Amino acid sequence: MSAAGDDTRVGEIGPARRGERGYALIALLAMMTIMALLLITAVPNYRRMAQRELEQEAITRGEQVAEAIRLYVREKRALPTSIDQLLEGLPRGTRKIQILRAAAARDPLSTSGEWKLIRKNDPAFVEFQSKVTAYAGRPVNTNDSAFMAVAGPLPVVTNVLDTGTEEEAPGGEDDSEDSSGPFVGVTSRSRRSSILSYYGVERHDRWIFTPYFR
Repeated sequence: MSAAGDDTRVGEIGPARRGERGYALIALLAMMTIMALLLITAVPNYRRMAQRELEQEAITRGEQVAEAIRLYVREKRALPTSIDQLLEGLPRGTRKIQILRAAAARDPLSTSGEWKLIRKNDPAFVEFQSKVTAYAGRPVNTNDSAFMAVAGPLPVVTNVLDTGTEEEAPGGEDDSEDSSGPFVGVTSRSRRSSILSYYGVERHDRWIFTPYFR
């Protein structure tokens, strides 16, 4: 039996216990706030890291396409007219050797996965040539004479001043049809700004992958 005057009741929480629970709730809310802020910061960083890796993969694949073009030209003594010709490989006796992986024939930056074929007289090619020259501080050209004998010399460019500015990327993708005929390189169909810089160029569809600058 309880002593007379004892007002303690079973299950009743005293002021000290209520204060402890209040502090615990405040600490929990503070921790959740910190975690939310960290998440808000982490998501853009994660997306940026993923985009950087995707762009690095695009550069790797694009340079593999450029190398395949070079090997094709040396063997066939003609420029290719389609990516499929590069995928077919080159004859070696009764077999064919692979010069382009199927994965490299896909553009990882565009939804369609199709590279845009670039001709030597395309304005995009001439613009990229100017960028490469300004970036290197001198004219840049391949030392593969067999390729040059077929593909011909580079166009003469006069304005190679690098102003450090670029036209704002419109975003989206280039869904235009490729024109027929021989091509000397490829570029992405993504018209977005890039995180990585390729020869000083920071826009996906302005990166030209070609044997001329390798």
